[in-house]
Amino acid sequence: MSSTTRTDRENWRTVYALCIGFFMTLLDTTIVNVALPSMITDLGASLNDVIWVVSAYLLAFAVPLLLTGRLGDRFGPKRLYGIGLVLFLLASLACGLAASAEALIAARVFQGLGAAAMTPQTMAFITRLFPPAKRGAALGTWGSVAGFATVSGPLLGGVLVTHLGWEWIFFVNLPIGVLALALLFRWVPDLRPNRTPRFDVLGVVLCCLGLGLLVFGVQNGEHYRWGRVAGPITVTEIIVAGVLFLALFVLWQASARNPEPLMPLRIFRNRNFSLGNVANIAIGITVTGVFVPLALFLQTVPKLSPLMTGLVTAPASLMSGVVAHFAGRLSNRADAKYLPITGFALMALGTGAMTFLLGDGPQWVLLPSMVALGIGMGLVFAPLTNISTRTLDRSLLGAGAGVYNTSRQFGNVLGSASTAAVLQIVLTATGDFTAAVRASFYLLLAVMAVGIAAAFAFRRVAPPSGVADSARASDPGLPVTRPS
Repeated sequence: MSSTTRTDRENWRTVYALCIGFFMTLLDTTIVNVALPSMITDLGASLNDVIWVVSAYLLAFAVPLLLTGRLGDRFGPKRLYGIGLVLFLLASLACGLAASAEALIAARVFQGLGAAAMTPQTMAFITRLFPPAKRGAALGTWGSVAGFATVSGPLLGGVLVTHLGWEWIFFVNLPIGVLALALLFRWVPDLRPNRTPRFDVLGVVLCCLGLGLLVFGVQNGEHYRWGRVAGPITVTEIIVAGVLFLALFVLWQASARNPEPLMPLRIFRNRNFSLGNVANIAIGITVTGVFVPLALFLQTVPKLSPLMTGLVTAPASLMSGVVAHFAGRLSNRADAKYLPITGFALMALGTGAMTFLLGDGPQWVLLPSMVALGIGMGLVFAPLTNISTRTLDRSLLGAGAGVYNTSRQFGNVLGSASTAAVLQIVLTATGDFTAAVRASFYLLLAVMAVGIAAAFAFRRVAPPSGVADSARASDPGLPVTRPS
């Protein structure tokens, strides 16, 4: 299959087309937050049930990412992105039609699987179509979309829940998804690898079991009073089993008997990539961990409507999207690590201020905290990605994209599970919802401190040269054909 030279305009069209679907998958990580109280009422669900509406999606999103990145290498990222998009749309329809919490949770699992098929392909296209000197701008757009989608969910969700009902937070995906599908066929090239990678089946099984058991145990610990779940099996044993499976996964990845590991451990010899994944987990925990309890609090204590709840969080959405666009362009600088350092510090400042301002009085006092939180997220998302992947060996970019996306989604899952556990523990002990939310925010402040420390430890890297090498020159094993 012959290769063709693509123009910058064509490459940017590809980014825009893929970012529509990428926006939709990340929007669904948070758009449900303001709908949780309505789901409890309409579906007769418990707090733990609706937290699983969030976590089922995040878990199904996170676990297969290493595999779907490799599937994209094998069958082509455009094809796998399209399959994931169709699955996501069908699952969104099923979510909106669900008549019980159990049906909704099951549909959310399939929604997460569709998102997992799509997400690694967006990053793979950017790293392969853009040379290093131009990649920062593309990642700035990607990060802007990530930040805006993650924190705009509560606002859009508030409008939809208030005026149409919680079902419409899922139905709204249908027109967006149809547009994304049309642009996929029109603007996205067909990248075909010359090499067919093998599948690490044992690695997939160990990783899925480890993550699934760990998150189930952490999130449901208080629900089962940290005792027996079924028969003689306890919550503690489930958590320990999850950790052991993850340890076995790491050992198998390092084994000489594994011909093509799902996560080649030599990738972590790159200091910035390793630290970047630590910070990436921290940002994932923080974003999910802030907005899930905050949305529940605003509708439980001061009893704001879903729309007003979305308006309170709107400044974070606006600032994150604007700042991320410019931060990505600055992330090619040698001193780019100060962007995520500042970002995490501002997020900690905003979250810390909210911790002391929470109450049943006027909620406008939270708006400055939302601004600080949004600016901070905008300074973290795109620069962190560029710093983490800029110095990776070209042969490891595919694996790197899978690992990096997995770490962020794993952070999201841990954020949902850990804050849910803290909320339920404090509520059980005190019955005070405000105290429970404050306790979850204290946990997040400790996580943000880890993010700051990881960013401080980044190694200074010279900015990429301005030589406009083509994607073909930087990755000769990946021919490019124009879409029909």
